Amino acid sequence: MNNNIFKDLSSKVFRSGNPLFFYIGINTIIFLLTAVIAVFAFLTRSNIDVYEFVRNYLGLPADLSKLPERFYTVFTYMFFHDGFFHFFFNMLGLFWFGQIFMNFLKSRQFHFVFIAGGLAGALFFIAGLNLFPAFSDNLGGITVIGASGAVMAIIVATATLVPNYAIFLMFLGEVKIKYLAIAYFVLDILALGSINAGGSFAHIGGAVLGFVFIKSLQGGRDWSKIFEKKSKLRVVKNEQPIKKPTFKGVSQTEIDEILDKISTSGYDKLSATEKEKLFKASKD
Repeated sequence: MNNNIFKDLSSKVFRSGNPLFFYIGINTIIFLLTAVIAVFAFLTRSNIDVYEFVRNYLGLPADLSKLPERFYTVFTYMFFHDGFFHFFFNMLGLFWFGQIFMNFLKSRQFHFVFIAGGLAGALFFIAGLNLFPAFSDNLGGITVIGASGAVMAIIVATATLVPNYAIFLMFLGEVKIKYLAIAYFVLDILALGSINAGGSFAHIGGAVLGFVFIKSLQGGRDWSKIFEKKSKLRVVKNEQPIKKPTFKGVSQTEIDEILDKISTSGYDKLSATEKEKLFKASKD
């Protein structure tokens, strides 16, 4: 039975093709593995502080002089977390907004926004702490870890695409996701004066990436195409006229028109037929 559970979880994370399960699964595995190693180090009275090691060697340093030898941390930092609640709320936000994202866009677009959001968060973190004099005295000891920048990119991208999409929150009832995204962003701006200013810079970087990506997508430029598999060249005789791509019977032109309507009027203004077309396209 336990073996079947493990196989089911492994299949959902690594073979389902759903990037939401993949990133939540990877973050969960790394969080649990780090916690188990930390417990083992405690029980054996090891001199190694696991979490300090993670921050020093896998977290992203603010000190520019450390980046050449720890260049890899621009990727690794977004898969480690500073405690259970840091991990839990990041994954909860990713799950809520990631499901909505996947209802309208493609897997490769999710991959792009998550990874590019994390990288944008890294850029804003480094730039913010090095440009503003308030942080100049202690750059050598500052690092950042967490998927928050990448998650913020997904949150803001989703809220930009379907701003009037509503979710139910306990004590608040139905809330449009654009208001949640705005609240997150404002709180991060205010937190720039706190002890976690570095994390807030990373969140803001991810938010900017998510917003710009969707605006670019609505303008006809899909940056995620860099992840698209290129077909091999071949010689074809009697070539037929090139047709516009379709998504399970829905043309690209129809999808572009629906996304434009969402941008101007909101998801709620779509007809039942338009919602069905968009849903079919999202499953391609």
